[in-house]
Amino acid sequence: MRAFMLALILALPAGGKAADFEESLAIASDNAGQLRSFVEAAARDFGPFGKRAAEFLVKGMPETDLRQLGEGFLMENLTLAMRARDQFAWTRELPEEVFFNEVLPYASLDETREAWRAEYYHICRELVKDCKSSSEAAQMINKEFFKVIGVHYHTGRKAPNQSPSESKEWGKASCTGLSIILVDACRSVGVPARIAGTALWSNKRGNHTWVEIYDGGEWFFTGADEFHADGLNKAWFVEDASKALKDDWKHAIWASSWSNADGYFPLAWDRENRGIPAVNVTDRYALPEKEAEQAVVHLRVWDRSGGERLALPVEVLDAQGKVLQSVKTKAGTSDLNDMASISVEPGRNYRLSIRNDSAFRLVDLRLEKVGELTQELYWDEMEASVEDSPLSRNEAIEYARQTWKTMLMEPSEDRKKELEGKVVKAGGKEMKYLEKHFGEAPAGERSLYISMHGGGGAPPRVNDQQWQNQIRLYAPEEGIVVAPRAPSDTWNLWHEDHIDALFDRLIGNFVLERGVDPDRVFLMGYSAGGDGVYQLAPRMADRFAAAAMMAGHPNGVSPLGLRNLPFMIFMGGNDSAYKRNKIAAEWEMKLGALREADPGGYEHQVTIYEGLGHWMNGRDAEALPWMARHRRNAWPKKVVWHQSGRTHDRFYWLSLPEGVARQGQTIRAEVTGQEIEVKAEGLNQLVLRLNDELLDLDQMIVVRVNGAELFRGNVEREKDLIRESLRERPDLHSVAFGRVELKF
Repeated sequence: MRAFMLALILALPAGGKAADFEESLAIASDNAGQLRSFVEAAARDFGPFGKRAAEFLVKGMPETDLRQLGEGFLMENLTLAMRARDQFAWTRELPEEVFFNEVLPYASLDETREAWRAEYYHICRELVKDCKSSSEAAQMINKEFFKVIGVHYHTGRKAPNQSPSESKEWGKASCTGLSIILVDACRSVGVPARIAGTALWSNKRGNHTWVEIYDGGEWFFTGADEFHADGLNKAWFVEDASKALKDDWKHAIWASSWSNADGYFPLAWDRENRGIPAVNVTDRYALPEKEAEQAVVHLRVWDRSGGERLALPVEVLDAQGKVLQSVKTKAGTSDLNDMASISVEPGRNYRLSIRNDSAFRLVDLRLEKVGELTQELYWDEMEASVEDSPLSRNEAIEYARQTWKTMLMEPSEDRKKELEGKVVKAGGKEMKYLEKHFGEAPAGERSLYISMHGGGGAPPRVNDQQWQNQIRLYAPEEGIVVAPRAPSDTWNLWHEDHIDALFDRLIGNFVLERGVDPDRVFLMGYSAGGDGVYQLAPRMADRFAAAAMMAGHPNGVSPLGLRNLPFMIFMGGNDSAYKRNKIAAEWEMKLGALREADPGGYEHQVTIYEGLGHWMNGRDAEALPWMARHRRNAWPKKVVWHQSGRTHDRFYWLSLPEGVARQGQTIRAEVTGQEIEVKAEGLNQLVLRLNDELLDLDQMIVVRVNGAELFRGNVEREKDLIRESLRERPDLHSVAFGRVELKF
């Protein structure tokens, strides 16, 4: 018998699995009775399909499992897999061989065997309850499951092939440990999944493991705990995988299999182990090799040798200091081989400028030939940088663009969470909102319509009804309509000080994450929301392209700040409550007088519908095409800044030091050629934020305040000011290149 067993083992294929069910029982030896009982129970409970499933599982079991795993463990695994098959449409539709090979197995590689299905099923069925396909389900699990169990990538994990419970105990896992978890979680709800990986990238940068998902007859891939909002087949390793070599085992890409296959899966921690069958799937990843023209440098930045990785912005500068590329290095839970990459031309000199908060470091870089290189950078060993060289106009424009590009690349988890939850948070307050999308526009060119609801001074349920109704009122040809829910239920819903910061945050979120053009943001509101337009439009005019007030009351606010903001008023002729109709007519006269005195400003349109009351039968929707024709002028030659009840420190290209703003202050500033005339009431300090859109910073500038010349000279463009502008407000179009600080 012993000789027969040895012969069987020696005859096993490369994957180490038995050729048929009877051979598996022979290898199982004393445990064969448990396996027979398992198959009999499967046939009894699930019929011929269950019997075939059980036999398939046994046939594919490694020798150690055949000798150790009992009927109870195997039957629980099978029962839960069959429950998933009954519950989820994507599982019921699977070919039998896919269900057997990619849903039924209780393990993927050589990890410790565990009964994970029950726990994972209870978590994942809630995550995927609204999903329509296995791809959607896999995406949702990848996005949320690792947060639920508290496991993320970390090089300090105990072992690369940890089991699910081991990874959960330590809260850390390798790419392989994360992939094991994701495969198990997917299988728990019937999503066919398997592990894929390579023993060594063709560029020699190490090995990697990830997950493949089966949907509709095709295989897709994703990094484990590396959710990508654009869907599957998106990952940091796509470029590396495209260079895989099918005919070289160590550089090929392999997908694990339960049944026997022609190859075996590479285990980086056990190179001699050929016990995991695998399929060579390189053809789905690799691209035809092209002759390289540039060298690729992969960057990792550490605080010190042997320390922690740092996620820092890096700029690639040419010999003249021009910014050529901007990237951000990876740290934290990112895979160790997930690195920022730059392309450089061999034989040229470059410098890397690396920022850590307000400190900079410089690194010289030169490669002599095409190829790939991993550059390890240590913050404490790099040369300190003094960034005091002035920029040319084109350099400032390019630096602003690259800095902005880096901001768009940087993950902002807080903003993303707010967008997912449809809420904005600022100043200790929260503001919920509803949104609708209309038409199409490229990223960065979308319009945003902020539409404020009425109500106020009423119970929350009444204001909620007004809010729910507001999102249905207006439908532009293109754009995103957002209806915020006022944080309070007081009569002055949209007057309160916290509204400004919340709207600023809302606009920033949609510019950064929804592709909104900051020059195409529009403000409107009905009834109490119209009150809000009267209040917010003059004091936040530099954020909007146009504004429309519907059936509201100004409550004493001044229109002075509307100099550069096209403004519409819509009112029912019979809307006499609080004298709304009369005050609307008075505002028409006020705006007309301001326009006559200043023909270049105060564009407006006032429409009073005779015979209509507070509800205008939807006719006010004519505001949208009128507003849509306008774009914000971020650098108007003339600005009128009047501080109302809620003061601000910045308005167009004017700003005030902290604590200087006071209610009632008025500043009038105008640019003529290279001269700036300022008339200021009620203050003695002012900062001019300048850009070449306003005047030529390469030429001498003269500034007069209240008739006195306070500045004559040149203004340098500053990198730190560009960064400061973008950090203060995510708005590429209003970035200051230089500044003049005035005291008078």
